[in-house]
Amino acid sequence: METRTTEIADGVYRLSTYVSDVAPPAGFTFNQFLIDADEPLLFHCGHRQMFPQISEAVRAIMPLERLAWISFGHVEADECGAMNQWLAAAPRAQVVHGALACDVSLNDLADRPPRALADGEVLDLGGKRLRWLDTPHVPHGWEAGAMYEETGGVLLCGDLLTHVGDGPALTHGDVLAPALEAEAMFKAMSMHPATGSVLRRLAALEPTTLALMHGSSYAGRGGKVLSDLAAELEAVAA
Repeated sequence: METRTTEIADGVYRLSTYVSDVAPPAGFTFNQFLIDADEPLLFHCGHRQMFPQISEAVRAIMPLERLAWISFGHVEADECGAMNQWLAAAPRAQVVHGALACDVSLNDLADRPPRALADGEVLDLGGKRLRWLDTPHVPHGWEAGAMYEETGGVLLCGDLLTHVGDGPALTHGDVLAPALEAEAMFKAMSMHPATGSVLRRLAALEPTTLALMHGSSYAGRGGKVLSDLAAELEAVAA
């Protein structure tokens, strides 16, 4: 496995590892996002077994010791499996997540106490501003959340709009249709009465870049893509 690095927005690096034997025949990408600022943040930790190559990819951009913050969308192996390895490699780094995840999981799982963020709270990285947004059960997990980088309009989406294959790092093309195909395959989304409103709240931010954990990131009218996703999911659930 090889981890490839692409700057998808100013100071936002996508670290992507393609695994061919997941979701064959297309395969699957596992993506992390490094936000370069005065206090750098890594969004998604990756699996424990992927830590060596992902950490090398980060080290090619900056010393690991510079990392100040570690976050992810929800508690799941591909998002936080290597969390404590990152904490060991970056002695001043702190995990940051929504209050619920800290209360139910991270206060116990993390080797150092995490910082809990309230819904809508902004983490100022110095040059970048990340707003935490609670997204309970969207795409899945009651502690789920997203982060919005306000200065560049980048939404760190976690598992939203997941799609298979090893496409370009950043696309202006259609990510909704591939995501709906993947959802038909995986059935990973949690559907409940608030799903549409949670997605439309994210859409109202009008992000210009959608940083997706699985698949190509998207540049363009991110708000429309998220609104369309809400409509498609509601139609399926009706």
